Amino acid sequence: MAWDFETDPEYQKKLDWVDAFVREECEPLDLAFPGRQFEPLDDTLRKIVNPLKEEVRRQGLWATHLGPELGGQGFGQLKLALLNEILGRSQWAPIVFGCQAPDTGNAEIIAHFGTPEQKEKYLQPLLDGEIFSCYSMTEPQGGADPTQFTCRAVKEGDQWVINGWKYFSSNAKTASFFIVMVVTNPDVSPYRGMSMFLVPADTPGINIVRNVGLFGEPINEGAHALVHYEDVRVPESALLGGEGQAFAIAQTRLGGGRIHHAMRTIGLAKKALDMMCERALSRRTAGSLLAEKQFVQGMIADSYAQLMQFRLFVLYTAWEIDKYQDYKRVRKDIATAKIIMPTVLHDIAWRAMQIHGALGTTNEMPFFQMIHGAGVMGLADGPTEVHKMTVAKQVLRDHRPHDGMWPSEWLPAKQEAARARYAQYLEHEVGNL
Repeated sequence: MAWDFETDPEYQKKLDWVDAFVREECEPLDLAFPGRQFEPLDDTLRKIVNPLKEEVRRQGLWATHLGPELGGQGFGQLKLALLNEILGRSQWAPIVFGCQAPDTGNAEIIAHFGTPEQKEKYLQPLLDGEIFSCYSMTEPQGGADPTQFTCRAVKEGDQWVINGWKYFSSNAKTASFFIVMVVTNPDVSPYRGMSMFLVPADTPGINIVRNVGLFGEPINEGAHALVHYEDVRVPESALLGGEGQAFAIAQTRLGGGRIHHAMRTIGLAKKALDMMCERALSRRTAGSLLAEKQFVQGMIADSYAQLMQFRLFVLYTAWEIDKYQDYKRVRKDIATAKIIMPTVLHDIAWRAMQIHGALGTTNEMPFFQMIHGAGVMGLADGPTEVHKMTVAKQVLRDHRPHDGMWPSEWLPAKQEAARARYAQYLEHEVGNL
């Protein structure tokens, strides 16, 4: 019976190295160069970041989500989860390790569905960490609901012409190319009538109207673009995976992206718990350490319980993906991890903020950034509420209705059946009384 909670000793050595490397090399980048992880490297950053990437390659830890034939290590999702929960502590770490969102998901679908020419042009530079990409799917009027998409591509000769709007196209301002999901056949179901195109960022007609920022960022200096595609012309060779295949491709991409977000969230929530415990052991008030206060002990216990349950579920889901090699088969558990994720991060970060007192609410501590990140995670790659419906439908498929007036577990009926089964013994007991 195979049932084990231990990490392979050789891989654990690598994880120990990653833990120290992220603390000593990546986390300082977050403080020295905040918010610049998705900008093309200038001469200064190249001198700093490229040697770090080379060290990661020497350790055999570059782009571990992809197979060796694509420049990665092919470690699988479980090993990636153990790695990502360390990388999740730092905004720069995924860049240094070649597994940053949204490029990981974009690389995955190009690897699965791209032509040899597309892989050479887009995938290899992406894997080398020299360029960034943008996944342009959601729309202002429809959000992530593909049945509401109106951005169209129309065939004209040997070209496709794209017109329409896209919203929250992350990293559009620094991307070298866009993966654009559009309607190509409005006369069939949206799930069969949409296609994806690989579009170079310098193609005429791509107009970034606004770079929407998250809370606290300056207006029009964010990383989530409102894009207007106006007569954007691309050749037939720009089609990714075939006409009408966009929805199937999107599910492959989003399935991986959702679980990767969860993996990194483990590390961020663990960081908040560590900070909470350090504060509790360091700060005295009302005659004793915070760690001796029952309310604080309750906060620490609740946070640990939430984190461990979440971590084990994410690792289990990653194991399922490796075992079945089928995101669709694991869809229920990926969606469940996505549901749990924002609540776990929010709750632990909020408690850590509370234990730090007034300091915890300031911009000198990272807690409100984490809490805001939890809100973003509740919407990224599909709203939590949509995933709850997905999970409920999947769970209900494994159950059946019960005919009759009373539920199948109605005790009077079950007691009657049990008494009938053991009637001779019950009668014997009664007779001996």
